[in-house]
Amino acid sequence: MRDFLVGWQVGDYALAGRRTDGDPRVVAKALEDTRVHLDAASFRFKIKSLTRNGDESTAGFSTVVDLGDNNSPWGYTSRLPLHLVDGVWKVRWSPSVIHPQLHEGLRFAVKSESQARRPVLDRTREPLQTDTEVYVAGVTPLALGDAAEKAVERLAGLTGFAQDRMLSRIKSAPPSDFVPLVTFSRVKYRLLEARLTAIPGVTVREESVLFAPLPPKQIVGTVSALSAETEQKLGGPQHAGDSVGLTGLQKAYQDNLTGSTRTSVVLLDLKNGKQAAELKTWSGRSTVPIETTIDSTMQAAAETVLAESRSAALVAVKASTGEVLAVSTSENLNEVKDGLAGRYPAGTTFSIIAAEALLKKGVKPNQRLTCPAERSVGGAEFEQAGLTTTVTQSFQSNFAKSCVTALASLARRVSADELNQAAADFGIGKPWKLPLKSFSGTLGPLSSDADKAKAIAGQNVEVSPLTMALLAGAVAKGTWRPPLLVVRPATPDSTTVRLPAPVPIDAKTLPVLRAMMRAGVTTGSAAAAASDGEEVSGITAPVTGKRRGQAWFVGWQGDVAVAVIAENANPAAYAGRFFQAQRRRLLPRQSQWALEHSLGSGYLE
Repeated sequence: MRDFLVGWQVGDYALAGRRTDGDPRVVAKALEDTRVHLDAASFRFKIKSLTRNGDESTAGFSTVVDLGDNNSPWGYTSRLPLHLVDGVWKVRWSPSVIHPQLHEGLRFAVKSESQARRPVLDRTREPLQTDTEVYVAGVTPLALGDAAEKAVERLAGLTGFAQDRMLSRIKSAPPSDFVPLVTFSRVKYRLLEARLTAIPGVTVREESVLFAPLPPKQIVGTVSALSAETEQKLGGPQHAGDSVGLTGLQKAYQDNLTGSTRTSVVLLDLKNGKQAAELKTWSGRSTVPIETTIDSTMQAAAETVLAESRSAALVAVKASTGEVLAVSTSENLNEVKDGLAGRYPAGTTFSIIAAEALLKKGVKPNQRLTCPAERSVGGAEFEQAGLTTTVTQSFQSNFAKSCVTALASLARRVSADELNQAAADFGIGKPWKLPLKSFSGTLGPLSSDADKAKAIAGQNVEVSPLTMALLAGAVAKGTWRPPLLVVRPATPDSTTVRLPAPVPIDAKTLPVLRAMMRAGVTTGSAAAAASDGEEVSGITAPVTGKRRGQAWFVGWQGDVAVAVIAENANPAAYAGRFFQAQRRRLLPRQSQWALEHSLGSGYLE
């Protein structure tokens, strides 16, 4: 008994056959066919019981079959009938020894039914992808006949996939089923088309899949068919030709999105090839679409606004919640690396934070300040290009016009601790985390008046456009909130991430700070951000030091807070056009944009 199970388990089918009362060659072939038809990596057995009645005996045992391809193990229980033959215990042979439901005229098979990859959705649950044509090369075992080995040898030579794995998949499948083996992009297929179609028995099917990303393309991410090199990146029951996320949310949420495979162990009737019984089914991993906060109409507006820009990034958030509504960059920048995770000098946008701290210390918006061309504070030198005047103007006026020399002069009116606390209240350096790379900002050491003045001028502060959009939202609605990009699932690995708590802005200083931000549009340097409808508040701020030529707009209209950074261009003008477009809702949904712009979006490598 033990020798039979050991021989079966280790693949010594001749040994197992000799421990039965059947023809050892017939038994060995039946066990070998079982391994092939199940595409089994291994069998494991455990004797559970043993009863004897004279010359007859029955052993109860459990079987665990490793079906390979990352499938779940298949376990079942059975009985081993034994009897004495010339004083030796032997297995009373029949196919039911292998499985209670296996009989003459039946064989095992493994059916695989692939489910489509789940989509990434916008806030209205519309897909942020369009259809892409792919080409699936496969075979029908019955039609292939004895040519299977030659076919997979040639296919393996073209694709790099393991020949033995493809052959095993063919042999274990129901003979009349189409067995997909490799998926190609349109470009890759065109390169290999002649050689593929020349392989006897290989059929290529054209399919449409929802993979080509719509804006924000780099946030949504790209997808590729599984290659021989990336085959091991996928968990769960996957096959060669399945999809793998390469970038963006497609990569971050690969396990949630990738197409699941429903796998079944069945018995087939050898006479007609039809299914006689289903022994076990696994539905595959639980996959879900990714629900984002992206507003497709706003995204389309942002794409249009920056379409001709040389170097610019725009991030829009919902001020009351921190939800990311749109992220757009010019072609030479990246939505993730620059929009969410860029490290840019804050320029005098940091004066928004400094102003809150200064107002708390009693500095009045009508405080008189001069805006000279040059000023030294604690040994740090500052320059103001244009708009300089020897006439004193109010703190609010200098703030609205982003006069760096005037604002830096207030460094002695506020302590390092007060500036650090104000920065933290507005999210600078907060430990919030998105499923994609992001940056909350850093504030350098403030050990002197010179350091504080540099901070007010944004020279020792680094921020991302996302950080500044959240700052604008905090002033607009009175509470700083951490960003939110994906609503469901909360994190790629389903773990709990504790986001920083919302931080209310000081209720006494908030109305004054809002009025100062409004002045940036009405009387300051951000006039180009104005649009019809609801009023716009915000300031522009040049970046001084090594990054000259860059400038910020940070502000809001209604519940939409925006940060724009642009090079050698007016960021307020970009913001104004964005507000104008999204307020009027004149632009069509992204699907129309996709028809015009998304061809050649780089789905499959």
